[in-house]
Amino acid sequence: MCGITGGLWTHPQHSISADVLQRMTEAIRHRGPDDSGTHVEAMRTDPSGPVPGVALGFRRLSIIDLAGGHQPMSNEDGSIWMVFNGEIYNFGDLRRRLEGAGHRFGSSSDGESILHLYEDLGVECFSHLNGMFAVAIWDRNRRRIVLARDRLGQKPLHYTVQDDRLLFASELKSLMEVPGLRREIDPSAIDEFLTYQYVPHPNTIYRDIHKLPPGHFAVFEDEHLSVKRYWDIDLAKETPMTQEEASEQLRELLSDSVRLRLQADVPLGAFLSGGIDSSLIVALAQQQRDDPIRTFSIGFPLKDFDETHYAKQVADHLGTQHTRFEVQPNAVDVIDKLVWHYDEPFGDSSAIPTWYLSELTRREVTVALSGDGGDELFAGYDRYRALWISRQMDRMLPMRGMLGAKWIQRLPDSTRQRSLIRRGKRFCDAISQPPARRFMNWLQIFPEALRGEIYNEDFVKQLPGDDPFEFFHMAWKQSGNRDDVTKASLADLMTYLPCDLCTKVDIASMAHGLEVRQPMLDYRVVELAARMPVKWKFRGKRGKLILDDTFGSMIPKNIWTRKKMGFGIPIAAWFKNEWRPMLHDMLLAPDAKHQQFFRPEVVAKMVHDHETGAVNHGYRLWNLLILEKWLRRWT
Repeated sequence: MCGITGGLWTHPQHSISADVLQRMTEAIRHRGPDDSGTHVEAMRTDPSGPVPGVALGFRRLSIIDLAGGHQPMSNEDGSIWMVFNGEIYNFGDLRRRLEGAGHRFGSSSDGESILHLYEDLGVECFSHLNGMFAVAIWDRNRRRIVLARDRLGQKPLHYTVQDDRLLFASELKSLMEVPGLRREIDPSAIDEFLTYQYVPHPNTIYRDIHKLPPGHFAVFEDEHLSVKRYWDIDLAKETPMTQEEASEQLRELLSDSVRLRLQADVPLGAFLSGGIDSSLIVALAQQQRDDPIRTFSIGFPLKDFDETHYAKQVADHLGTQHTRFEVQPNAVDVIDKLVWHYDEPFGDSSAIPTWYLSELTRREVTVALSGDGGDELFAGYDRYRALWISRQMDRMLPMRGMLGAKWIQRLPDSTRQRSLIRRGKRFCDAISQPPARRFMNWLQIFPEALRGEIYNEDFVKQLPGDDPFEFFHMAWKQSGNRDDVTKASLADLMTYLPCDLCTKVDIASMAHGLEVRQPMLDYRVVELAARMPVKWKFRGKRGKLILDDTFGSMIPKNIWTRKKMGFGIPIAAWFKNEWRPMLHDMLLAPDAKHQQFFRPEVVAKMVHDHETGAVNHGYRLWNLLILEKWLRRWT
């Protein structure tokens, strides 16, 4: 696991000096504390014409081939150079194929297989990789640089084209080291952030900087950038299969995915929340190991938010070597670190426990398995059940009207994690909307009406008029005429999973030099789940049926049936108590930077209503706090 950065230029005045490249590389040292490297080629002219200048920077976290694998890495004749972040799990098979074709390898690293595969196949090579990756390839003969990102967006890659120069990096902070870089805040990104808690790809918080979308590659040549998709998955296609066929294929693919992700030359462990997905991944990993695997969980002093007793139950059942860590309200100390590491506003508050879990786990191991992806692939979220229930109620129009009545919204709110009143209000507020809008209403922290209320007039004039909902709606429509639960879960797979979950895990783990591997996100497992009929995944208000049918005996039975808790923190309660002074100092300050976008009286009312218990604005206040801290740190 690593960090990559660099650029290509076609005019001498826009060259990247060795000093600037060093600063760009040093900015992402945390992603690769074990090794570093750079490669610079000045502009020149050969018999074929002008050759652009190029700079490649690299930080390495050593996982496979500890002694070798140094980057930037070149092919045999030095005509192709590469920097690569991630892991290629099928590199053994690729290496045997490439050696058979006459390629000579200079290391035992997984990344070198990409280099030689590109020699043979060009940009077609990325569809042959099974792994998580962000890669930049300098092809001197073709005078071009190629960028690519894995299918599910597990590894980040940012880029910008300014002054006929391409710049790229694993994290935005690396690009910020380039003198003269345009870094104007994009007003639409603020609107998107309040809608989703993140800025969706291909956008970033900056108008002229972009994220390469998952499953895409980009080619920059002749001062022109083209971005194309290489992962051709048809979400509208459903494949008829029996339950037995579905279970057999899933057992084979997921077991093999775990096997591939157990490859490492460093200590390896696993996150264990006590939920279905992490428990199942640990069970499959333990089945393939002779020694007890190290497992790690994190909890809270408030019972409503703590599920570590389930993690201990699973650990005892499987015989793992288990460690528990607890987050206290003084976690406020880490917020400034989160704002620095996440680069742009990122409002998922579970970044806090993920941060601490990664920090704890890194003390013992360098690689950790995770259960991310199970909810999206196998319809596990409560919101899918809510959508299913609401669709049944669509046939009962009088009841739907009653549920949308204003009297429900006047019920007292709650700060509890599983508050029925709070969840009921969100359910009823969306019941009258079309399915996609209805589902989106349950996802967003700031609904459209509240965003309209909080924005000041000057900021509204800057907005382009585009509806942030379209990012999600485009993903929803990719499932064609399939059922609503499938549309919702696959839309989450294409939006929420790469933009929120994968970003959260990548940044929090790499901040501590920890590599997290997600077996559920093996593209073979994803493609199987995507084409699987919903009846094998979700039925009668319950999801993840195929996981239970296939692996039910591997973990305690009550893990399959217990209520889903999620990875939240008691943020609403902390804002009323331990975090209250910080909240006032940041959001209610007369010189608060958020006032360039928001009406201060609306923000003040939200704080007041939350503290008096009138409305639980906990997650909204968290997003506003993160934005304010980001503005103070990065602008």
